Amino acid sequence: MAFDLKRVLKVMLFASNGPLSVKDIQTAVTRFHEQATALPLEEQGAESVEPGANPDTAAEPAPLDEPVLPAPVEDDEFYRDVPTLIPAAQIREVMDTISLELRAGDSETLLIEGATGWRLVTHPRFARWVRLLRNEPPPVRLSPSSLETMAVIAYRQPVTRAEIEQIRGVSADAGLAKLMERDLVYIVGRADLPGRPIQYGTTDAFLEFVGIKSLDELPSSDVLSPRQIDAWLQTSANPRAAGDSDMGLDETEEQQMSLQQTTPESPAS
Repeated sequence: MAFDLKRVLKVMLFASNGPLSVKDIQTAVTRFHEQATALPLEEQGAESVEPGANPDTAAEPAPLDEPVLPAPVEDDEFYRDVPTLIPAAQIREVMDTISLELRAGDSETLLIEGATGWRLVTHPRFARWVRLLRNEPPPVRLSPSSLETMAVIAYRQPVTRAEIEQIRGVSADAGLAKLMERDLVYIVGRADLPGRPIQYGTTDAFLEFVGIKSLDELPSSDVLSPRQIDAWLQTSANPRAAGDSDMGLDETEEQQMSLQQTTPESPAS
């Protein structure tokens, strides 16, 4: 039987202490071949006898109280025909297959891909049992204010606190403090503006929180696009008087009234 990549990946996922990346898998394959070429030519476990020595007394039996470990079986099916390099596309294909099998089998675990690799996680419906085992409190939900602040940072980053407050129209201190406490937002640097204000951006924990691998997977939004935000910032800096359309009034009503006033009255019969 040839090398079974899917079964090997399942074992690696189970044994990994963190996200398993393509590089981690390829590194393990490279180590396998390095160790295979470094093995001695003599068979492991074979007893060597020096020239001139008595074969009956040369080798002493091991004490009975010492455990005898089995020698590794390098010709096992899982160690035969191992390719020297496994392409990233093949690894992703097999990982997708494992993920679909877990979901189709209604498994208690799921395979998710994050920004730094794949992880086996428990199904959300069993989250309460995991919290009971670890004696952890229920997760604290983000407030609508914090969610709005996080959305502005995600689409606008790097963004300053003043820009966030101009877009939302309220103070962003509480929302920023909560997001930084949850490690969803961090300080990127300082803007090239007077006073060098601090700029904020999202972290890798934000990607896991949202369930995406990169910021490119964020859903497109015309409301939070850079062009629309720039227009809002310009409007907030130079406010204009509200018109009928801003108040929800029908702009054609005034035109209709003016037409009625100019229409000549019909003669009485």
